[in-house]
Amino acid sequence: MSEHIATIEWSRGDQPFLDKRYARAHDWRFDGGAEVRGSSAPSDLVPAPLSDPAAVDPEEALVAALSSCHMLFFLAFAAKAGFVVDRYRDEAVGVLGRDERGKTSITAVALRPAVTFSGALLPDAAAIDDLHHRAHGACYIANSIRAEVTIEPR
Repeated sequence: MSEHIATIEWSRGDQPFLDKRYARAHDWRFDGGAEVRGSSAPSDLVPAPLSDPAAVDPEEALVAALSSCHMLFFLAFAAKAGFVVDRYRDEAVGVLGRDERGKTSITAVALRPAVTFSGALLPDAAAIDDLHHRAHGACYIANSIRAEVTIEPR
């Protein structure tokens, strides 16, 4: 078992609150010292400037966490198999919608990794599919969410 700590901090300051026109921007701080600006997703419900379009919203963070987890396992499995990965880029997309319970949730995530290999041993399509399959099965985030996750290698 291990713990993973994030500190989320928001402060109202001098802005009104009960009229629901308060800023949603806040800070995420992680135990290693990284700090990220967070906000609600800019939408018709919470338009800018109440939401900060430049900040990371929780939905984006979930998609990024899933993509990052998958990539880290993919790289580990590729290295163990003797494949040299030079570059890994994923343009992952999450879909917010209604789930089978009628609740708004991330219902689907498409991982779209483009991987560049080099070296004497290059994986064929079946080996790449196997690496993705194993990475998905091992990914803690994928194992923790209800959304359908597809992997669409580029």
